[in-house]
Amino acid sequence: MTDGSATNDGQRFDRLPATPADREVEGRASRQEVLDWWDERFGVPPETFEDFSLWEKGKGKIWLLRGDLASPVDVEALGMTFLRTRQKHWKPTMNAVQRFGAEATRNVVELTREQARRFARGDDQELDWDGDWGYLVVTHDLAGGEAPLGVGLYVHGELRSPVPKGRQRDL
Repeated sequence: MTDGSATNDGQRFDRLPATPADREVEGRASRQEVLDWWDERFGVPPETFEDFSLWEKGKGKIWLLRGDLASPVDVEALGMTFLRTRQKHWKPTMNAVQRFGAEATRNVVELTREQARRFARGDDQELDWDGDWGYLVVTHDLAGGEAPLGVGLYVHGELRSPVPKGRQRDL
């Protein structure tokens, strides 16, 4: 239960509470909410993350760590960035989608070779998609299987490529 005394500290990692009922920091997502979101949005089952702990550093920046540590942790980085939660629509990171996107069964869009090239360059493109709007797992066939390229944002008939400038490639 939130009593208002606990606060978010952007200089340390705090483990996410197990459930919303365990929440001490107003607005902090719980482990249950995060895993439910991955399941509902992408069909990635909660068991996928069984060996991982979830942490918040900063406001809504969720990190994933294989294993566990005592909380809080005063370090600069811990595991990998995983999800942004303190905004209207939660956003998975490119790293998270590249690591866990192969498990996704919903909201996955497979791109052709040319579409994948445009996506990797960071270009937005028109796309005929009959699924949900919002964040998608973007894949491309590679060596006979779907390989997750990253996260895309689909709105108004357009697939937006939020590939960070430093990771954009001309393939």
